[in-house]
Amino acid sequence: MTSDALLVKRAQRGDRNAVDTLLRENYDIVRAVCHRIVINTSDAEDATQLALMAIVRALPSFDGRAKFSTWVYRIATNAALDELRRIRRRDVPNDDAKFASISVGDATNAIDAQMDVSAALAQVAEEFRVALVLRHIADLDYEEIAVILEVPVGTVRSRLSRGRAQLTALLGNQGESNHRQNNDIGGQP
Repeated sequence: MTSDALLVKRAQRGDRNAVDTLLRENYDIVRAVCHRIVINTSDAEDATQLALMAIVRALPSFDGRAKFSTWVYRIATNAALDELRRIRRRDVPNDDAKFASISVGDATNAIDAQMDVSAALAQVAEEFRVALVLRHIADLDYEEIAVILEVPVGTVRSRLSRGRAQLTALLGNQGESNHRQNNDIGGQP
């Protein structure tokens, strides 16, 4: 039995320390998934907290058919998607995505590139963005993603392909936009 399996069994029996350990061990990936899907920082933090609470509530029903990490990713993904639906009902613009493309004076090229990718990722269609996050941020294989999203593996492949195409197109457009802005303000091409 793996250490995760032992912790899960202990947590299911009411061991608070085991629950705390499971949450601590999975916090970073839950947070990363929520932040990449939701984008807006405060809403992503809300989704993260909702996911952690959902993990605790659902822990007694975890049956071990899937890996614990796959089960956690599914809960995090669902919490992030629920948060996106709540945001849409609230109809508040996503300020983080707007500001993510603003260059910060002395920021390094790496930070600028990361901001460009975050801004572009925020514009990728939700179903493709979720697949991209699970594959490239959570580092899950196609089968695990299929289980989490409850779709066939072929659909996962299609969503990843289309998501990458959208992301590439968006990043290409940002590069052209940045190139035009530099030329407009006397910068070098």
